[in-house]
Amino acid sequence: MEVKRKVWDRDNKCCILCGRPGNPDAHVVNRSQGGMGIETNIVTLCPDCHIEMDNGKNGGIRRARAEAYLREHYPGWTKEAQIYNKWNPFG
Repeated sequence: MEVKRKVWDRDNKCCILCGRPGNPDAHVVNRSQGGMGIETNIVTLCPDCHIEMDNGKNGGIRRARAEAYLREHYPGWTKEAQIYNKWNPFG
């Protein structure tokens, strides 16, 4: 819950892509790809933008926008740092 609260506050309680009300539960690097449930890998999206990012024809564009958003908030942000690696105790 703490992670979602931080994400929601960071994102001003709105979808980072369209500005509508949203939920802080969209993983930029999908869990199925090893993406962790950490503040730097989650953004707030409305249901429509979340579905589009995960399954839509413009999903890659929306994911790229979400990655750029996270780079603005976390200098040095990389996609690789969001992926669980059991051999790295820090990620």
